[in-house]
Amino acid sequence: MLRTHTCGELRKHYAEKEVQLCGWVHAIRTHGNVTFIDLRDRYGITQLAFAEHLKKDIAEVKKEYVLQVQGMVKKKPEPNKKLLTGDIEVEVSSYTVLNEAEPLPLDIDGSTEMTEETRLKWRFLDLRSQRMQQNLTLRNNVLRTVREFYQRNNFIEIETPVLAKSTPEGARDYLVPSRVNPGKFYALPQSPQIFKQLFMVAGLDRYFQIVKCFRDEDLRGERQPEFTQIDVEMSFVEQEDIIQLHEQLIKQVWKDALKIDTPLPFPRMTYTEAMEQYGKDAPDTRFALKLKKLNEIFKKTNFEIFKKALEEKGSIYAINVKGAASFSRKEIEDCTEIVKAHRAKGLAWLKMQETFDGPIAKFLSEEEKKQLKKELEIEKEDLIFFVADQKHFICQTALGALRLHLGKKLNLIDKIAWNFLWVLDFPLFEYDEEEKRHVAVHHPFTSPKKGDILKMETHPLQVRALAHDLVLNGHEIGGGSIRIHQRTLQEKMFKILGFSKEEAEEKFGFLLNAFKYGAPPHGGLAFGVDRIIALLCGAESIREVIAFPKTKDAEDLMMGSPSFVSQKQLDELGISLKK
Repeated sequence: MLRTHTCGELRKHYAEKEVQLCGWVHAIRTHGNVTFIDLRDRYGITQLAFAEHLKKDIAEVKKEYVLQVQGMVKKKPEPNKKLLTGDIEVEVSSYTVLNEAEPLPLDIDGSTEMTEETRLKWRFLDLRSQRMQQNLTLRNNVLRTVREFYQRNNFIEIETPVLAKSTPEGARDYLVPSRVNPGKFYALPQSPQIFKQLFMVAGLDRYFQIVKCFRDEDLRGERQPEFTQIDVEMSFVEQEDIIQLHEQLIKQVWKDALKIDTPLPFPRMTYTEAMEQYGKDAPDTRFALKLKKLNEIFKKTNFEIFKKALEEKGSIYAINVKGAASFSRKEIEDCTEIVKAHRAKGLAWLKMQETFDGPIAKFLSEEEKKQLKKELEIEKEDLIFFVADQKHFICQTALGALRLHLGKKLNLIDKIAWNFLWVLDFPLFEYDEEEKRHVAVHHPFTSPKKGDILKMETHPLQVRALAHDLVLNGHEIGGGSIRIHQRTLQEKMFKILGFSKEEAEEKFGFLLNAFKYGAPPHGGLAFGVDRIIALLCGAESIREVIAFPKTKDAEDLMMGSPSFVSQKQLDELGISLKK
């Protein structure tokens, strides 16, 4: 070994011992006849002292040079309390420059503000920063906890193929052409969903995998074209078994990672309650500001906008922003733009001063104002926002987005809270206006609740799924369901989703075939690793916890990918490019 210890290891009980260290030059200081260098590796920093006879040679050393040093550990008369190694320094007797370094194109100390593009272009240098190394170390520690938890609970870790069959599971597939099968393509897996169900058919009753998944979709802070999930499936279980086991897993992760004892059980809420109260199926429950449905109050209204929405079987929702009557016209216009971005036609508002004030006040009856005041608990200096639409989910999502904006703007969010929440009873189907057909809210293999199976063909939008999402502080960190395990029910599901018998057989024949040979009842879930680690680190984007992430345009700026390939490669694959 080139070193006897790491740069974060030495303490005062090592005093008077000869050591050998390796690392990067973090900082250089000269005091009188002594030059001090802070040597850094991923474990920490150790101060080195170079006596006068080495001063001339060490003058050639620059920041980020890679050094190997030998010397004696000495106690410092004045410890540096900012460093774990602050009680000691190493008096260097000899050193070797293992490699030189040009001036860095970015500041790894974080003292200078850098664009994300710069950091991603020079990611191999950005990964030297303490922030990134701490994030990746935490990621490693969390995944170790996860593996140990599942091993203790008799799960078996099994890898699944990366080159698989393209199946319609929701997002767009990444396709890989096959050279040896011209004209045919593999797909990179959006998840190992079908494989893990086949494991259950095979009798491997407790499976897990920490796995890469791929989805070709538009990116944002919490999306990447490739991401990591903790994938789990269990046989002979009910939804409650899955929920209780994974509450224990999350409790263990938070205890190991942050030394926080998370109380169990987690609260639960139905999908309908989440949308009605928070306007989002992954609600942030760290602050109140709940939505209220006001159809009953305005059922006889003369206010044309509200009246029209109700005549078209729509809805009226509102939120009462306590103490916000001082909002300026500009601030209200900003709120209006937020709801419009979520398909609302506009935003009505009232302020409560001595009486109701605002553009719509003159259109409301005294009885309506009286009922509003009671229902929304309106007090002086409150500001009330309304959204009306013929589609109630537009009211909910628009006001839900406004709620989050106001929570941040008004500092309503408890930033040290960890609010976990199970959201249950999702709809099994939703109607896609563009495709003019029903689509699965989660995926086509999710089981309906037993009491709703008879509604599947007659009232599909009323069918509830045996699905469960785990939400943390307004972020979905995991989700799953009890799966369909009977061929007849799976065929019915495919039929409602618009697949012909031939299409279902062509796309999923292997799964339907497996169900003929004794498939057990089973279910599971998957956790988003990148999202969980980002929350634990307090990072705004999952790019902060992935070693080599892509940009929002799905580009790797460091490697320059995606990139063009040679005509020879395309010819071998039988591919021609369309301009």
